[in-house]
Amino acid sequence: METRGPLAMSQCLLLLLLLLLPYTYQGLAPGHFLPTQRPQDPPELHLINGTGQEPVTIMIFDINKIIKTSSSFELRTWDPEGVIFYGDTNPIDDWFVLALRDGRPEIQLHNPWAQLTVGAGPRLDDGTWHQVEVKIHGDSVLLRVDGEEVLCLRQVYKTVTNKPKPIMRIALGGLLFPSSNLRLPLVPALDGCLRQDAWLDRWAQTSASTQTGLRSCAVESQSGIFFPPGTHAQFSLQDLPQPQAESWAFSLDLGLQLAAGTGQLLALGTPENPSWLSLHLQDQKVVLSSGPGPGLDLPLVLGLPLQLKLDMSRVVLSQGPQNQFLAMSPKDSGPLLSLWAQPQGRLFLGAAPGEASSASFCVDGLWAQGQKLDMDRALSRSQDIWTHSCPRTLGNSTDTSH
Repeated sequence: METRGPLAMSQCLLLLLLLLLPYTYQGLAPGHFLPTQRPQDPPELHLINGTGQEPVTIMIFDINKIIKTSSSFELRTWDPEGVIFYGDTNPIDDWFVLALRDGRPEIQLHNPWAQLTVGAGPRLDDGTWHQVEVKIHGDSVLLRVDGEEVLCLRQVYKTVTNKPKPIMRIALGGLLFPSSNLRLPLVPALDGCLRQDAWLDRWAQTSASTQTGLRSCAVESQSGIFFPPGTHAQFSLQDLPQPQAESWAFSLDLGLQLAAGTGQLLALGTPENPSWLSLHLQDQKVVLSSGPGPGLDLPLVLGLPLQLKLDMSRVVLSQGPQNQFLAMSPKDSGPLLSLWAQPQGRLFLGAAPGEASSASFCVDGLWAQGQKLDMDRALSRSQDIWTHSCPRTLGNSTDTSH
């Protein structure tokens, strides 16, 4: 939808966030019409900025200069939850969010005429490119995915003229207010890529700020979590599923896809003593150690889950048919088992503090007591970790140490 003169804009952000495809696709079935990226197209944009607390791009538009209210983008992600874009003319009473939850598109909208949260459409977290379109039609908002209409919201818009401050903001990959202000909170960070994106009328854009990208979207990826050399994350043990009460036992499962170099994979401990029990990667072996005593090693077979089981008397390290046992005396096991009662008890992943680690590895999942852990909900993590994707091969293109 276009106008031929300066647009009388609504306080409602929806009209400004009208998303229309700027391309014409002829004779192709829905879901199979994504164009080949052309040399003159802008580069693909990775949406995570560090730990995902800030948008990667913030654009400001002069409402009075907008003639063409059209925008479009294509999205690729393995991440089931996070913000694609946020827009507002007022963060208190006129804002709009397009996000993913459980892999499906979700709209959150707050303006004087409508306050709602609604999700619809197919899952988009399959690692392929998808075209997403949001369109205003009368008083309604239409959501289309890959050319098919999946949602229609009615009576959510009215035109209001003479807005005193004719400024709007669009933020990509994050929010411009705390996530707790959302109608239904979610984790804003989205490990995904945008391409062929064009936002509103470029002649109306007055400024834009873009954070330095941490990685390239050109690397071929797969689902998983990637730890480049020297990166680390930690979870509070009190936030994990707790050990069995009877016949005390605790298990960790690590689905290793790729691994190279030498360094720590994971450890149980405290910030003051971070390696009460640790696993190291060394020469394509996994080395288990507990305190200063002797450890044991297991040849690493990529593609098979690596499992660590603790009970009152021993630690079992296994991968497929391979098993190794580390016996523990009550003197050794007592301090380790008490970690779960300490507020400072931690599960450390990746490089140990102060370690000159060359280890890099991909996992297709991390499970504690059979429950999959979400890297977005870690107590802390390095900004270079890929939270929901892995490179298909380890090489120089995946080194994000810059």
